[in-house]
Amino acid sequence: MMEAILAEAQRLRLWRPLDVQFALMLATPAEPALMLASAWLSADAGAGHVCLPLALLTPERLFDGRMPPLAQQAWLQAGSPSQEDWQQRLLASPAVSDGSRPTPLVLDNQRLYLQRMWRYECAVAQFFNRARPPVDGEEARIAAVLARYFPGDDAVIDWQKIAAAVAITHPVALISGGPGTGKTSTVAKLLAALLQLSDGRRLRILMAAPTGKAAARLSESLSLALQRLGLDEEQKQRLPREAITLHRLLGAQPNSQRMRYHRGNPLHVDILIIDEASMVDLPMMANVIAALPSQARVIFLGDRCQLSSVEAGAVLGDICQFAEAGYSPAQRAQLARLTGFTLPAGCDGYGVADSLCLLRKSYRFDEGSGIGRLANAINAGDGKGALGLLKAGTAADVDYTPLREAADYQRLLDDCVSGYWDYLQRVRDQDAPAAILDAFNRFRLLCALREGPFGVAGLNDRIEQALSRAGLLTLGNAGRGYAGRPVMIVRNAPSLGLYNGDIGILLREDEQTLRVHFSLPDGGIRAVPLSRLPEHETAFAMTVHKSQGSEFQHTALVLPNQIVPVLTRELLYTAVTRARARLSLYATDEVVQYAIATRTQRRSGLIERLAAGAPSDVR
Repeated sequence: MMEAILAEAQRLRLWRPLDVQFALMLATPAEPALMLASAWLSADAGAGHVCLPLALLTPERLFDGRMPPLAQQAWLQAGSPSQEDWQQRLLASPAVSDGSRPTPLVLDNQRLYLQRMWRYECAVAQFFNRARPPVDGEEARIAAVLARYFPGDDAVIDWQKIAAAVAITHPVALISGGPGTGKTSTVAKLLAALLQLSDGRRLRILMAAPTGKAAARLSESLSLALQRLGLDEEQKQRLPREAITLHRLLGAQPNSQRMRYHRGNPLHVDILIIDEASMVDLPMMANVIAALPSQARVIFLGDRCQLSSVEAGAVLGDICQFAEAGYSPAQRAQLARLTGFTLPAGCDGYGVADSLCLLRKSYRFDEGSGIGRLANAINAGDGKGALGLLKAGTAADVDYTPLREAADYQRLLDDCVSGYWDYLQRVRDQDAPAAILDAFNRFRLLCALREGPFGVAGLNDRIEQALSRAGLLTLGNAGRGYAGRPVMIVRNAPSLGLYNGDIGILLREDEQTLRVHFSLPDGGIRAVPLSRLPEHETAFAMTVHKSQGSEFQHTALVLPNQIVPVLTRELLYTAVTRARARLSLYATDEVVQYAIATRTQRRSGLIERLAAGAPSDVR
């Protein structure tokens, strides 16, 4: 019986209880093929995939190849269906349709979807494929404003100027670039240009990001960039002062998928800027799109090469695939008139490509930067070149420690003691909280895993003990904490203004009082009593996922000494590019090569929908 096979898959932790219960709810014992496909689709959704292509429904792919005997049993019980059989058997069930009627599952273009994921994907494709009239504006005036904010040598293409021109003339723009390519400064100049072109009209401008930490960083970096533009007081008053999380932007309801703002109650906004767009999952992207009023501009910023969202989809990465197609002839002609640059010829077929711009020049990493060269090699999938750079030891800003024996692991701990030495001395000297937080944020250890000796939990314990032995901190009662302990919030607490990913430092105010101090986007400090702190954990080490949106002068990265599925090119690239000035990597050659060779795969139909044109109606 298929039920027994699914129960065994759950016992072996091949699938989650949720996957099995979903299948049992959807299919009867007389529908073993549907039962198998439903559990499989649920498991894939849990892994971040949007859909399950029928072409992958084979016994070799079942359970990711981890348990061939059980997979073969399941396959036989399902009737050993061919791809054509799957199509017929699934559509024969009242639980499956082609989307023309409401059903739990949708089979569309040989892909099986959860209905809500199908609706989200259709809505996102329809939004980015929608034909939009060009934004009103005299080209000569736009060109003059662009020339003011982006002066320079016309002999070399200024991709920041191109990005601004795209965003001024298109209601929807996506700007992708790696660290140091100037995404924030581009947007600061773009906002100044839009204010100048608005003729004094009041513009409601909102800024948002997927996490509280990313929102705080956007607030800080954009504020600094705007200060350098010499805006007058009236212009400054018209600009946003603080970015917020996407959940707060949309008015997310606690313990619910309901949003305050949606198609029936759109946001009051003229210009919306969304940073760290690579972290925006498919459901959130669909919710943002639904809440946009028809007249609003939206500008997405991100790095298409970074890790995708934790939840389903890789929306920014999928859309930016079309950047390689180049601009349409009409778009190239207009951009030439606005910027003076002649762009390479593209193909006239993908409307979404005209809304994209890739920032290609790094102003942080020059040709001699080891960090920049390593990041480029990782992105190119050049494992041999990356390892050659690491092992040569000639890059002044990159250190590589192969993890061969216990002494190498001890060196990692010793290096962490050195990295955290300065901020802990400041704690002992009772320096100002702002100075302590600034010193702490200059160094950080990143991990690929949560558990084990190479994961966040194990390393936080070991680093704590090493710092205690070095006399840099005094471990107290575990329930009360100790002065100097860095903590990361892991559960949102809007009433305190604290969100998942925020990091603070415990500091002693007197013999009885410990407060956790957090940096605010405006440069201020918020002190929260330890007793009121929401769920949190020690933060000497943090995962690469949690580090997105952050940068550190010196970033250390430790990878496990064995190959695990979480290791991917995108994870390694994201970690490496958190380093501003120095990178220390602790890993084995084999693990580094595996990570560079392994791309993150998020199955969806978004690329095909964008290429073919979205459906005219999302039912």
